[in-house]
Amino acid sequence: MQICFFEDTKCKNFKPLTLTRPTWDLRIGILTIYQKWEKMLQPDLIVWDTEEHLKQVFKSPDANPSEPSWYINSRVLPSKELIQDITKLNPGDALFYENELVALCSEDTLDISLLDSLNPSKKIQLDKNPSCIEYVWDLLSLNASQIKVDIELLKDKPIHKEADETVIIKHPENIYIHSSAKIEPGVILIAENGPIYIGEGAVIEAGAVLKGPVAVCKNATVKLCGRIYDGSTIGPSCKIGGEVANSIFHSFSNKAHDGYVGKSIFGQWCNLGADTNTSNLKNNYGMVTIKDWETKRSYDTGIQFFGTVMGDHSKTSINTMLNTGTTCGVSANIFQSGFPPRYIQSFTWIDGQRNPRFRFDKALEAMKAMMARRDKEVTPEYAKMVEYLFEIREN
Repeated sequence: MQICFFEDTKCKNFKPLTLTRPTWDLRIGILTIYQKWEKMLQPDLIVWDTEEHLKQVFKSPDANPSEPSWYINSRVLPSKELIQDITKLNPGDALFYENELVALCSEDTLDISLLDSLNPSKKIQLDKNPSCIEYVWDLLSLNASQIKVDIELLKDKPIHKEADETVIIKHPENIYIHSSAKIEPGVILIAENGPIYIGEGAVIEAGAVLKGPVAVCKNATVKLCGRIYDGSTIGPSCKIGGEVANSIFHSFSNKAHDGYVGKSIFGQWCNLGADTNTSNLKNNYGMVTIKDWETKRSYDTGIQFFGTVMGDHSKTSINTMLNTGTTCGVSANIFQSGFPPRYIQSFTWIDGQRNPRFRFDKALEAMKAMMARRDKEVTPEYAKMVEYLFEIREN
């Protein structure tokens, strides 16, 4: 069996996170969307189509033309029920929820860009909405439940490894600790309202408090006395301290010091300076508005709590205050006093005065320096992707 991820028009709703990755590489729960499908469906081959500037960084293998393909909407999260519906599809069948294409089976290799205009031989309507993310804040509203789903998917059993006698564990039956993880003295793990997942090589430093559902992924660190509230994911190789509530850090990002982050999402290679704080509630308790990344028009999200969404490689200085509903692009540098703008373009220095653009060579130099600290390199393909983003920002 081979599956092919396709991206529909609603995938643009996840920018700036998807400026540097396909939609299926978004993290929700413990795993990315790709990893969820890979583990649940266990296909022989996964291929995909994505935006042109991403194709060399996320290079798809070639599809097998002699095998039928199951085309899967990149925004859809798998479930056992949905897997059953998809595997029952015959060539020419399509699965819809209302007017949205969820999956399609074909014996032929299809032009992904034409999927919306195809006329399948049989349209099958789902009775209930599959877990399908439509807006970026859906990642947050579904994150707690997806942590639970992913724990079952990973087939992990609770591990009660020996811990320092000062470690407090509430509801150990809901706590999953990899044998290589390190739990320092004075840690408090509270899994009364949901599971706590601590992955391979993760470190929970002394005095930290985790209140489930929470995921601390592979090689991630929760810093000294960090407070991680329910619905939060600390992605692989992230270093997170201070206070974090219902937020997602994709991977390789740092918030090592005090400061509050709530209802927020950060991509890769972000760094939040000491005492950076995100507001996630307006003083008048009104609905949060944000700007559409492409049209730059403000619209009402219909939700009361939403903090910041930040693209890869963006940074804040010490004592930065991010307003409710802030959207920040790739490789921005925020260091002004007071509240910066709620819409921050990629490659911008937010200094509170001129807000000049970040020179491309300097931006690339900063990326190389940060990635080298984690033994990663900026490949020519990655640099070309970044250069494209710089050029469209200029235009």
